[in-house]
Amino acid sequence: MRTSVIAPVAAALGLLLAIPAAAADTGPGAPGIGDPYYPTYGNGGYDVSHYALDLGYQPATDTLTGTATISAAATQSLTSFDLDFALTVSKVTVDGRPARFATSGEQELVVTPARTIPRGRHYTVAVTYSGVPSSVQRYGFTSWQRTPDGGVAANEPESAWWWFPSNDHPLDKATYDVNIRVPSGEQAISNGLLLSQRTGGGWTSYHWRQDAPQATYLATLAVGHFDITQGRTRSGVPVINAYSKDLTDPIAANARASVERTGEIIDFLSGYFGPYPFDAAGGYVPNVPSHFSLEAQTRVFYSPATFAQVNTSVVAHELAHQWWGDSVSLERWSDIWLNEGFASYAQWLWAEHEHTGTPQQLAQQVYDAHPADDPFWTVEPGDPGPQNQFDDAVYDRGALAIQALRNTIGDRAFFQLLKAWPAAHRHGNGTVAEFQRLAERLSGKKLGGFFTVWLYTAAKPAAF
Repeated sequence: MRTSVIAPVAAALGLLLAIPAAAADTGPGAPGIGDPYYPTYGNGGYDVSHYALDLGYQPATDTLTGTATISAAATQSLTSFDLDFALTVSKVTVDGRPARFATSGEQELVVTPARTIPRGRHYTVAVTYSGVPSSVQRYGFTSWQRTPDGGVAANEPESAWWWFPSNDHPLDKATYDVNIRVPSGEQAISNGLLLSQRTGGGWTSYHWRQDAPQATYLATLAVGHFDITQGRTRSGVPVINAYSKDLTDPIAANARASVERTGEIIDFLSGYFGPYPFDAAGGYVPNVPSHFSLEAQTRVFYSPATFAQVNTSVVAHELAHQWWGDSVSLERWSDIWLNEGFASYAQWLWAEHEHTGTPQQLAQQVYDAHPADDPFWTVEPGDPGPQNQFDDAVYDRGALAIQALRNTIGDRAFFQLLKAWPAAHRHGNGTVAEFQRLAERLSGKKLGGFFTVWLYTAAKPAAF
């Protein structure tokens, strides 16, 4: 993600990250998954495998209705469990039986099934709901972006609450089916492959499927009027791009000139990171006023402001996330460097390809541009804190650290590492500590001191 707007809230530190099993064998699931930055995000006691979303959206009123059917497995015996959600719920069932439900805190939906769910049991929960997403604020903001002809769900670290109930943390990834009905003439964009499109009775239904595990914040939805293009990468991956018909030049022309190179850039990055990890690719540019882009899995969200000029660099950044952040997701938000540092470094690799500077030259520019007393160096990329999670230092100092790592371990081990990490954790999660151990194994060097200096010290390294 490249953003100039920091949305989330500060949170207390000190919780261990895991999908918790309760201290007792039977009881309520924890109301948070245990993330040190966001202790109320996600939930404990269960693991989701699939979300089936059956939605209807009316752009004229920004009204969303739907039923989410969630397939999960209990990791403890559950007397109740939480979902993260912000819209109005009218009905909940668990395995087809009516369940009691109540709201708690900012985004907790507490579900009490008619019977205790035994540990290890696979179960389904169906939540029926409605609301006007743009009118709902949590922690003082909304992640739903209203457009003149519809709406968009895209934000980080949270956006799911405004359109479907979920276990909202990257540690609990799942597959998705998104069925959405919109008035005829409107289009609906989501992740993965479009399996069907049917029109009747004044409505058009779209069915999108994401077969690979996906973090909740990477699920996206956009409704509006779009020009849609289709193509393929050299390896045959289908590429679907969409552009709001409301965009005007030069934004519209610059967006197309940039995003239409998606297939080419995926092929380029595959040479560094290994085979593209998904069965679809692409991006969309809706008519929104925000100033960030988001690596929504297989369907990148780009704000029009990104394209004041032709900007293939941001496309390279967001597509690199398909490996670094999407296929391999962080285990806790403090490990954000694994996402943003490597996506930023991919921009430098792309710059070299485009003959606008080598990674070493660009890293030196970053190092020289910030004197030792610059606050830039006070942000530790390896654990920046929730307030600085999307600070420029996480991106730029983070990429600088990667070039320093390359210089330390040499090109052979470095380029092995760029492919080995996505392969080892494909469709899973990882931590900075695990990455360090892999780098040490491939290079044969002890790197504890290096990682301390470059990722965990609030000072400018003495040498680069």
